[in-house]
Amino acid sequence: MQTFLVIVIALLMVMVVVSLVRGIVAFLQSSRADIEAGGERHKELQLQQNRMMFARIKWQAAAVLVVALLLAATR
Repeated sequence: MQTFLVIVIALLMVMVVVSLVRGIVAFLQSSRADIEAGGERHKELQLQQNRMMFARIKWQAAAVLVVALLLAATR
């Protein structure tokens, strides 16, 4: 059981990093879009940033819950 939970935590950490990187890429692209006059693409990139931030928070919350389960299982 503990091995399974550790694997789940590792997968959740990977998902957090993926969401973070995708959010940073959208941020960098939106900054470039600001310089190049904005428009509809700019709003789309802002929405992408918000989605990635929410996804990152979701994956982090799931990881915290799994860590709590792992601690409860080891006690």
